[in-house]
Amino acid sequence: MRFVSVLLVLSLLAAFCAPLTAQKKITDDAIYDEVRQKLATDTLVKGGALVVEVASGVVTLRGKVKTDKQKTRAESLAKKVKGVTKVVNELLVEI
Repeated sequence: MRFVSVLLVLSLLAAFCAPLTAQKKITDDAIYDEVRQKLATDTLVKGGALVVEVASGVVTLRGKVKTDKQKTRAESLAKKVKGVTKVVNELLVEI
Protein backbone atom coordinates (compact mmCIF):
# COMPACT_ATOMS: atom_id res chain seq x y z
CA MET A 1 0.00 0.00 0.00
CA ARG A 2 2.79 2.40 0.88
CA PHE A 3 4.47 1.68 -2.46
CA VAL A 4 1.27 2.57 -4.32
CA SER A 5 0.98 5.84 -2.38
CA VAL A 6 4.58 6.79 -3.15
CA LEU A 7 4.07 5.92 -6.82
CA LEU A 8 0.90 8.04 -6.92
CA VAL A 9 2.67 11.02 -5.35
CA LEU A 10 5.59 10.74 -7.78
CA SER A 11 3.21 10.51 -10.73
CA LEU A 12 1.37 13.64 -9.60
CA LEU A 13 4.63 15.51 -9.12
CA ALA A 14 5.80 14.52 -12.58
CA ALA A 15 2.51 15.64 -14.12
CA PHE A 16 2.66 19.06 -12.46
CA CYS A 17 6.38 19.63 -13.05
CA ALA A 18 6.36 18.68 -16.75
CA PRO A 19 4.87 21.99 -17.93
CA LEU A 20 7.43 23.88 -15.85
CA THR A 21 10.35 22.16 -17.55
CA ALA A 22 8.91 22.28 -21.07
CA GLN A 23 10.77 24.58 -23.43
CA LYS A 24 9.32 27.97 -24.08
CA LYS A 25 8.50 28.80 -27.68
CA ILE A 26 11.20 30.97 -29.16
CA THR A 27 9.83 34.26 -30.42
CA ASP A 28 10.42 35.72 -33.86
CA ASP A 29 12.10 38.71 -32.18
CA ALA A 30 14.61 36.42 -30.44
CA ILE A 31 15.29 34.60 -33.71
CA TYR A 32 15.75 37.94 -35.50
CA ASP A 33 18.22 39.18 -32.91
CA GLU A 34 20.33 36.02 -33.03
CA VAL A 35 20.37 35.81 -36.84
CA ARG A 36 21.38 39.49 -37.09
CA GLN A 37 24.16 38.96 -34.57
CA LYS A 38 25.51 35.86 -36.34
CA LEU A 39 25.47 37.56 -39.74
CA ALA A 40 27.05 40.79 -38.50
CA THR A 41 29.85 39.07 -36.60
CA ASP A 42 30.74 36.41 -39.17
CA THR A 43 34.08 37.21 -40.79
CA LEU A 44 33.04 35.86 -44.19
CA VAL A 45 29.51 37.27 -44.43
CA LYS A 46 30.03 40.64 -42.73
CA GLY A 47 26.26 40.93 -42.92
CA GLY A 48 25.54 44.14 -41.07
CA ALA A 49 23.77 45.61 -44.11
CA LEU A 50 21.64 42.55 -44.92
CA VAL A 51 17.89 42.63 -44.38
CA VAL A 52 16.47 39.94 -42.11
CA GLU A 53 12.76 39.26 -41.69
CA VAL A 54 11.24 36.58 -39.46
CA ALA A 55 7.64 35.34 -39.52
CA SER A 56 6.58 32.24 -37.58
CA GLY A 57 10.14 30.93 -37.50
CA VAL A 58 10.71 31.45 -41.24
CA VAL A 59 13.74 33.67 -41.88
CA THR A 60 13.99 35.66 -45.12
CA LEU A 61 17.37 37.10 -46.09
CA ARG A 62 17.60 40.01 -48.55
CA GLY A 63 20.34 42.28 -49.77
CA LYS A 64 23.55 42.03 -51.72
CA VAL A 65 26.68 39.98 -51.13
CA LYS A 66 29.88 39.81 -53.13
CA THR A 67 30.23 36.04 -53.54
CA ASP A 68 28.20 32.85 -53.74
CA LYS A 69 30.17 31.65 -50.73
CA GLN A 70 28.83 34.56 -48.65
CA LYS A 71 25.28 33.81 -49.79
CA THR A 72 25.58 30.15 -48.83
CA ARG A 73 27.26 30.95 -45.51
CA ALA A 74 24.54 33.47 -44.56
CA GLU A 75 21.86 30.85 -45.15
CA SER A 76 23.81 28.26 -43.17
CA LEU A 77 24.24 30.62 -40.22
CA ALA A 78 20.53 31.44 -40.17
CA LYS A 79 19.54 27.77 -40.30
CA LYS A 80 21.60 27.04 -37.19
CA VAL A 81 19.64 29.48 -35.03
CA LYS A 82 17.32 27.77 -32.58
CA GLY A 83 13.68 28.19 -33.55
CA VAL A 84 14.29 28.68 -37.28
CA THR A 85 12.03 26.38 -39.29
CA LYS A 86 13.02 27.52 -42.79
CA VAL A 87 15.32 30.03 -44.51
CA VAL A 88 14.29 31.86 -47.67
CA ASN A 89 17.51 33.10 -49.23
CA GLU A 90 16.83 36.06 -51.54
CA LEU A 91 20.38 37.40 -51.35
CA LEU A 92 21.77 38.68 -54.64
CA VAL A 93 25.39 38.18 -55.64
CA GLU A 94 26.84 41.40 -57.04
CA ILE A 95 28.55 41.06 -60.39
